[in-house]
Amino acid sequence: MLRIEPRIVAAGVLLTCSAGVPAEPGPASPPIGETPAILHHYEQARIDDGRYSFTDLFDAGQRLFDARFNLLDGQGRPETTGGGAPRAPGQPAFIRTSAPDANSCMGCHAQPRSGGAGDFVANVFVLAQTLDPVTHSVEGAFSNERNTLGMFGAGVIEMLAREMTAELFAIREDTTLAAREQGVPVTRSLEAKGVSFGDITVLPDGRVDPTAIDGVDWDLVVKPFHQKGAVVSLREFSNNAMNHHHGMQSVERFGEGADHDNDGLANELTEGDITAVTIYQAALEAPRQVWPKHGRARRAAQQGAETFAAIGCARCHRPSMTLDSRQFSEPNPYNPPGNLGPDDVTQPYTFDLLKTSNSNLVRNAGNGRIEVRAFTDLKRHNLNDTELGHFDNEQVPQGFLHGFADPAAFTVPPQPRPTGEFLSRKLWDVGNSAPYGHRGDLTLMTEAIHWHGGDARVERDAYFDLPVEQQAAVIEFLKTLVVAESRTGPG
Repeated sequence: MLRIEPRIVAAGVLLTCSAGVPAEPGPASPPIGETPAILHHYEQARIDDGRYSFTDLFDAGQRLFDARFNLLDGQGRPETTGGGAPRAPGQPAFIRTSAPDANSCMGCHAQPRSGGAGDFVANVFVLAQTLDPVTHSVEGAFSNERNTLGMFGAGVIEMLAREMTAELFAIREDTTLAAREQGVPVTRSLEAKGVSFGDITVLPDGRVDPTAIDGVDWDLVVKPFHQKGAVVSLREFSNNAMNHHHGMQSVERFGEGADHDNDGLANELTEGDITAVTIYQAALEAPRQVWPKHGRARRAAQQGAETFAAIGCARCHRPSMTLDSRQFSEPNPYNPPGNLGPDDVTQPYTFDLLKTSNSNLVRNAGNGRIEVRAFTDLKRHNLNDTELGHFDNEQVPQGFLHGFADPAAFTVPPQPRPTGEFLSRKLWDVGNSAPYGHRGDLTLMTEAIHWHGGDARVERDAYFDLPVEQQAAVIEFLKTLVVAESRTGPG
């Protein structure tokens, strides 16, 4: 393997690659010759002190998101897996299955622009990155093939999940207190923002019987990222993806000064870098609703919206949920270990979600609240049955249902997350985010509807019982939900 010295001299200026690229702007004259893609890294302490404006952080985050990392940045992880475990040296620098498999975040998140979704060719092989040696096979026994989703509107989605988690935690605490006081098991309904997550039963000794919890991990943390609902925050997503896809190790995940992957470089991404790329994704403008200008198409779309609700599609693809706060704050209080948390910063960085987007699907609801029209319930569902099983193609469980909690806190042993369950797809970008399905192997919305069995079988059958003209009207309504081709918000 080509080894890169930790220091290079360019145009008479000492650069220290990623192991020490200045955290402050360098001299005005740019270096010449080979250089890292990222010449300026951000200090978390300066973010905490309020020394960077929102625009500074947004722009820095986009530079990181769009950057094509190279060896001088620390790209590659020659002696670690994508999960961070040691592996034998001599592994491929790039490989589509086990990864590293991308030069930049935008390499997959590009349609219609930076932060967007990906074509089928941009599919990732989830969990293959943990294998040692790397796998060259795309067989389902080794990994789960998934399509790349867009990040637009991700900030309001993360905040919805946080508020839902807080509601579920409050129910669990109340149930635990009641069980302790009464000396008998107590069962309560789990509901957050009008979405039912089944029931929770707590024993007098504090253990939880999770058997009736539905659509969320037993730890009750609503995880809105990854199609499996396995990732809490944009920060966790970014720390994971930087290492998995690019071989770029963050300080907060791998430690200060550590060359964890033995590529000759340390401190490849600072805590401030991860904050910046998180803020960029959180502030990406949400999709919007654009009604047809032609009278016939507009009438059809309006009728389709009514039919969509009438046949029950809105049960899972909820048209509206309300955020109690319009502020996005970073970092997330529910982040797992290995990711910055609120106690690790002087004060969380905040910005107003309504001031970063002109989307008509993110609306001022008054009293500091926001109406979010994402068309999802952020809950996992099983869309498979004995006749319709297209969405039951995965074989490798992505983690366990106990989530971050101690398995001993439950009355049943650890169980893997069901391979056939996925979060309800956010439909607010469905009009121009083809392909469809978690694997991206469906090219029409009608195909995706066709394969809605299991939890959505009643609604699916109701759709196909409609006259063809009404089915077309529903599709015309869904086509109104799109990502803007160009940026329209202040970001």
